[in-house]
Amino acid sequence: MSIQPDRWIREMAVKYNMIEPFVDKSVSEVDGKKVISYGLSSYGYDIRVSDEFKVFTNVYNTVVDPKNFDDRSFVDMKTAVCIIPPNSFVLARTVEYFRIPRNVLTICLGKSTYARTGIITNVTPFEPEWEGYVTLEISNTTPLPAKIYANEGIAQVLFFEGDEECELSYADKKGKYQKQTGITPPKV
Repeated sequence: MSIQPDRWIREMAVKYNMIEPFVDKSVSEVDGKKVISYGLSSYGYDIRVSDEFKVFTNVYNTVVDPKNFDDRSFVDMKTAVCIIPPNSFVLARTVEYFRIPRNVLTICLGKSTYARTGIITNVTPFEPEWEGYVTLEISNTTPLPAKIYANEGIAQVLFFEGDEECELSYADKKGKYQKQTGITPPKV
């Protein structure tokens, strides 16, 4: 298994429609304004966070239970800038839709611009033949409110190509997060 460079990502994006929309260069400025970069990079792809967020709230004093999740734990927001309360957490989704080939696995890591301000982005691996918008878990580890900018970079996806195809893909398993279209809370 090996990590793949930009030319491979570009070819796979075209061949399999692997990333949609696909931005074939790193973008750090839009309409003359600096943005947190997104698009194709040397050995990965910098994904963007959409303008849809689920912000955790304790207004109903619910318990966060991954086996019995209460949707009242969140407040839904559609905004250009999301403010994450201190020591809190939001769910979001990517702008990009992914179709992962059968011989590919990805790992996603938060961008340094956010990490250096105490914002941690967690994303589980995209398994072979997984498809959908990525649900992003974004934590504010600071004692201060933190801003997240919609339609700008949030994390980098690294692509690993296997020497051969896996025996059992995410699609074969009929994974519970297959073809998710929005922000998807936990399911059992």
